[in-house]
Amino acid sequence: MSMKWIEVIMPQLAESLVSATIAKWLKKPGDQVEQYEPICEVITDKVNAEIPSTVDGIMGDLLVEEGTTIAVGEVICRMQVEASEQDVATQEMQASQDLHQEPAREQQAPVQSASTNAGGAIAHDPNQPMRNRYSPAVQTLAAEHGLNLQSIQGTGTGGRITRKDVLAVIAQGGQGASSLATPSTGQNASAGVSAASPSPFSGLNRNDAQVSNAASGAAVPAADAGIPVRHSGIHLTESPKIPQIEVEGGGQGRSEYFIDVTPVRNAIARNMRQSVSEIPHAWTMIEVDVTNLVMLRNKLKDEFKRKEGINLTYLSFMMKGVVNAIKDYPIMNSVWAVDKIIVKRDINLSMAVGTEDSVLTPVIKHADQRNIAGLAREIDDLARKTREGTLKLDHMQGGTFTVNNTGSFGSILSQPIINYPQAAILTFESIVKKPVVINDMIAVRSMANLCLSLDHRILDGVISGRFLQRVKENLEGYNMETKVY
Repeated sequence: MSMKWIEVIMPQLAESLVSATIAKWLKKPGDQVEQYEPICEVITDKVNAEIPSTVDGIMGDLLVEEGTTIAVGEVICRMQVEASEQDVATQEMQASQDLHQEPAREQQAPVQSASTNAGGAIAHDPNQPMRNRYSPAVQTLAAEHGLNLQSIQGTGTGGRITRKDVLAVIAQGGQGASSLATPSTGQNASAGVSAASPSPFSGLNRNDAQVSNAASGAAVPAADAGIPVRHSGIHLTESPKIPQIEVEGGGQGRSEYFIDVTPVRNAIARNMRQSVSEIPHAWTMIEVDVTNLVMLRNKLKDEFKRKEGINLTYLSFMMKGVVNAIKDYPIMNSVWAVDKIIVKRDINLSMAVGTEDSVLTPVIKHADQRNIAGLAREIDDLARKTREGTLKLDHMQGGTFTVNNTGSFGSILSQPIINYPQAAILTFESIVKKPVVINDMIAVRSMANLCLSLDHRILDGVISGRFLQRVKENLEGYNMETKVY
C-alpha cells in the first residue's frame, strides 16, 4: 500500500479568529487517526475547541508544542495517509517525465500548474482561497450524512463551504453538483498532471516524486501558507499563553504571585474595554412584584423535574417576558452602525454564565419561537456545556440581546456592561420578600429588581422605560393558569 504525507494546518474556526493556542495533543506520532476524530485541543479567545481530522491516516510529526500560540493557516503537524491509485499513477508518470523531459522543465512548469488547477479536486484556485477551509460545524454535518466535502461547491467568501451549502446538498438527496469533480486517472496520467491531496487539510504532499520535482524546478502546488487569511482586523500584539501560576513566596520577602492572562480572559478584557469606550452607557431600574411567579413555579417545578429531568428556573419565565417585550419594542434588538441603526429580526438571547475564571455568553437562537419549557431546556443545556467546557464557537455567536441572572448569587442591584455590540443588557436580581403597600394595606410580597444598561446612541429614556414597564407587566401577568408548554 502506497502512502503519502500531508501537512495539517490550523483551521479558521470562526471569521474573527486569527490565532489559537495548542492546549493538548490528543494523538501522538504513530497513532492511528480516524476521520473526524479529534487530534488536539485548542484554546481560542472565545471557547476551547477540538480540531478534528478529516482524513484517515497515521499521525506523523507534531510541529507545534503544547502551550504554543499559532496563527490560522500555519502548519501544526504532518500525517501519513493512503495514496490513491490516481496519486500512484501520477507519481510514476512524473518520474518518467523527469528522466525524458529534463531539458523542458522550465517551459512545462506553467502548463502543469494550470492543469493541476483544472483537474485536481482540491487544487488551489486563486479566486477561491477559502475553498479547503472547513468549519467544525460543516465537518460534523458532513460526517453525520456521509458526504464528501470535495464534491460540494462552496458559496461562501473565497469559495468556502458553508453550512447552508451542506444542507442544500442534503436536501437534494446527498448528491453535490460541483464543478470541481475529479477526472479519471487515465486522463490525469496522460496529461502529466500533478494531483493534489484529496485531504481537506490542504497542505503540500511530501511524496518522493514531488520532492524530485522540486529539486528539478518543476511546478509544485502552492502551500496554504501563501494563501491570505481573512481576519477581523483586530489583532493581539502577543497572544496569551496557557495559564501558569507562580507560587507565592517564590522570592525572598515576596507577598504576591502572578497569573498569566488566558485567551478567554484577554478577550473579556478587550471586549469590556471596547464596550465602555465606544458605547455611552445609561442605566435604569424597575421593581417587579413576582409573587404570582413564585407561586406558579412552586406549583410546577416538581412535575417539570420528573418529566424533563431538569430544573424549572425563574430565568426561563424572565426570558419569555423579555422576548415578548422585545417583540413590542424591536429597537431594543438592534446594533449601532455609525450612519444607521441595524434592527435584528431574529431574537437571539445571550445568556451570561459565570465559571470559576471567566464569564461566557452562549446564545439561545430564535428565542421568540420557544415556549417556557423550551427556554428552560436551552438554559440548562448551555449552562451545563459552559461549565463543562464543551461549548462550540457556534454557541457563542449571533446574540442580539443579553440577559443575566445576577440574582442567582444574591445580588439585589447591579450596573452591567453591555455585551458589545448589542444595544442593551438586562439583569434579573434576587427575589426578596418585602412589605409592600397595596390598597393602603401592608402586605408581604416577593419583589425583584430589573436593571437595564442601554446604549444611549440608540435608546433614550422614554423607549427604555416603556420596555422595562412591558417586561414588568409580563412578569406580573403570570398566574396559576399559565402554561409552560
